Amino acid sequence: MSNPSYRIFDASEHAVLIYFSDTISSEQTQKLAAFSHALKASLGELIVDVTISYTSALVTYQSLSIDHFSIKQKIKSILSQLSDIAFSVKQIELPAYYHSEVGADLNAMAKAKNLTVSDIIKYHSEQIYSVFAIGFAPGFAFLGEVNPILATPRLATPRKKVAKGSIAIADRQTAVYPAASPGGWNLIGNCPVSLFDAANTPPLPFNIGDSVKFIPIERNEFIRLGGHID
Repeated sequence: MSNPSYRIFDASEHAVLIYFSDTISSEQTQKLAAFSHALKASLGELIVDVTISYTSALVTYQSLSIDHFSIKQKIKSILSQLSDIAFSVKQIELPAYYHSEVGADLNAMAKAKNLTVSDIIKYHSEQIYSVFAIGFAPGFAFLGEVNPILATPRLATPRKKVAKGSIAIADRQTAVYPAASPGGWNLIGNCPVSLFDAANTPPLPFNIGDSVKFIPIERNEFIRLGGHID
């Protein structure tokens, strides 16, 4: 039987929703990623998609090829063995130029928290973040969790345009904007590496469950790597 902490619900005639926990954590994220990998490996083309969120997974399947009872039994079987499933994750290092000329909220954040800019850089770059979810825009990874010292609410009024590569913080999460877009997160720097390219396979450098570490770089290195300063 599956672990009683897992909750399974019918989402539609060809989809099942599994709740893993009510708590967001890197451990839960890696369980979700391992579950997705194991289910796809076991059922192959019978699985249309596994959409992972912070604490849940939506499994969409070929309802003409596998019945509702069978898919739920397979899900329960995998959940019961989840702690024994080997699943490798990778760590991605992203260059980060932390400066007010690319991070409009960096100085204000430091002042509000009675920290120096160097403190902000240290606390942000020393952390290893888990990829909790990918969404909002292609390549936009929700990373967590930031050091509690850096936790900052979203802006009251979102910006109409945030530059591509902007590194930002909202509450206990951080992210890199993969393309220019509106946004209400607090900007502290910029990453010159492109995080989404539809022509590549895969189009993203990371998956849910992987980890990310930011590596501080100087201005000249930022420019050399293709960074732009407006």
